[in-house]
Amino acid sequence: MYYIGIDIGSTASKVVVLNEKKDKVLYKYVISSGWNSKETGRKILKDLGEVGYSKNNSHITATGYGRISVDFADKVITEITAHGKGAHFLGSSDATVIDIGGQDTKIIVQNDIRAIDFIMNDKCSAGTGKFLELMANRLGLDLGEFFDFARRSEQNIKLSSTCTVFAESEIISLMGKGTKREDIARAVINSIVTKVCKLAERKNVADKYFLTGGFSNNEYIIDALSDMLHARVSSHADGRFAGAIGAALL
Repeated sequence: MYYIGIDIGSTASKVVVLNEKKDKVLYKYVISSGWNSKETGRKILKDLGEVGYSKNNSHITATGYGRISVDFADKVITEITAHGKGAHFLGSSDATVIDIGGQDTKIIVQNDIRAIDFIMNDKCSAGTGKFLELMANRLGLDLGEFFDFARRSEQNIKLSSTCTVFAESEIISLMGKGTKREDIARAVINSIVTKVCKLAERKNVADKYFLTGGFSNNEYIIDALSDMLHARVSSHADGRFAGAIGAALL
């Protein structure tokens, strides 16, 4: 028996297959969530079947933004539970989990066993991956270039707007003044990090954090979070798969 976790996020969908003992990742991959979660789920089921994992030899658990659309899943769980469990599997111990997603940001407080509390920003995209993607597009950069530009910045500009729409207007104004793209990119990233840290501080002042989600392997984000939180922020090479791993474990 294999254990499959499917995390249908708003931007990307992550899939993980664990062995029977649930102590080893046998297979994993990421695809775009597209516009229809049900179609994405069906594509994942087809893809898994082509590499030997099917409904007949696996137990499937779904989580994430589009979890209810995975109608072939044996079980459905929330992202909070899944990310907490997955982060623990990846070595977070009792660290507070920060998940920066495409449409929301979650802070998950956990002990040695499970998630015990959380807070989520799902009302505004200004502190999420989608905001960064939109701002990168506005500057004519892909995400990799965006962080490269930010690293070269020599000015610490602060964005005053807390709303995506107004922040974009502020960025357009900076562009009109001839502000360097490097400095604007740094300002956007700092704005996101500031919002994430304020959310974390509302729930828990911890001495260690563990980053999951799409920015898990981004050293710039990890360093910026560490500096602003005045705490150790770590992650794992498979941090992006924390939700899917947690779903498979549960």
